[in-house]
Amino acid sequence: MKSAKLLHNWPADVAAAIILVVGMGFGRFAFTGLYPLMVNEQILTIAGGSWAASANYAGYLAGALAMAKLSVRHAVPAAVASLLATVAALALLGWTDTVWAVVLNRGLAGVFSAVAMVAGSLWLLQYMGRPHSAPLLYAGVGMGIFLSAELIALGAVPGWGSLLIWRALAAVALLLALFACAVLWRSRRDLPLPQAVPKPGAAAATAAAFAGPWLLIAVYGLAGLGYIITATYLPVLISGALGGAAPIHVWAAFGLGAVPSCFLWHRINLRFGVRISLALNLLLQGFGVLLPVLHQSLWAYLGSAILVGGTFMGTVTIAMPAARQLSTHVNFNMLAVMTAAYGIGQIVGPIAANAIFDYSGSFAGSLVFAAVALWVAAVLCRPKLGRV
Repeated sequence: MKSAKLLHNWPADVAAAIILVVGMGFGRFAFTGLYPLMVNEQILTIAGGSWAASANYAGYLAGALAMAKLSVRHAVPAAVASLLATVAALALLGWTDTVWAVVLNRGLAGVFSAVAMVAGSLWLLQYMGRPHSAPLLYAGVGMGIFLSAELIALGAVPGWGSLLIWRALAAVALLLALFACAVLWRSRRDLPLPQAVPKPGAAAATAAAFAGPWLLIAVYGLAGLGYIITATYLPVLISGALGGAAPIHVWAAFGLGAVPSCFLWHRINLRFGVRISLALNLLLQGFGVLLPVLHQSLWAYLGSAILVGGTFMGTVTIAMPAARQLSTHVNFNMLAVMTAAYGIGQIVGPIAANAIFDYSGSFAGSLVFAAVALWVAAVLCRPKLGRV
């Protein structure tokens, strides 16, 4: 009984956050920080990196679709599998020096990161019945981005190459994953499967606010489209405009900004409701995306990193618990479909950005396009009379 009580306190919350630290922060976004170094080492070309990024986005979508029927009962083995597979993918990149091997690896890593997002959310929010811990769960993504970026920066000090840095990332990810796996597996042994379901009043209120699930899914897809252009190209934009060692630390600021934002946007959501909170979040995020268009300076790029980093996981923190409430109104895994919609947005975003760049020779049009997508999503969230 003592271990059961512990699992209702900090270990479960921390383990859930680690699922996203490893599965998303390391497995998905560490590539953004190492991409410029891999190009410099001629392991990747710019085109090869684009293929790798596209494979990752496609893998994320495929993983989300594969999880569409995942039951709460199977959340633990799915989460454990995603952790171990992500560590293996990171380690393999430490011995991979061909473009197509990297592309294949990034595609599989995208699958694992989607499984981590869906299974981690199911386990904590439904299996463990801890929806109030959503901010800590989703803060794991930002903490993973920050930690992996600073490890990359630390590895650059003695002049490590990208292969050695990938191995170091895998080693740190393994240590984190072992703790999370121990807590996850103990939850199967010590706790009965909770019968925690959304309160009818909360589910009905959220359903009424969004006129059913599909508007929320559409908003979430647009949010994925809007943030991913900054998340994909920010280090490239900075290195192209400013040079020097600034890009990796600005990318770290992107991740660091996401950590407290999950708690902030959770409080705003509790105070103002889902629609108002999402509208404010997406409006501010759009402005952050647009900042580098308004001014090309270190402070503009840093401001963009902090604003977008400080809002994109806030979107998740607001939207995913709302999706959990709406799950009683649908006959599919709402969290998986939300993740899939986000994945579709993340595929469309870079494709549109590349097309605009080919036409204009600048990323300015791509950033304007992304900001408009976020503002359209914000308009869709506008509160109706008597609804929040």
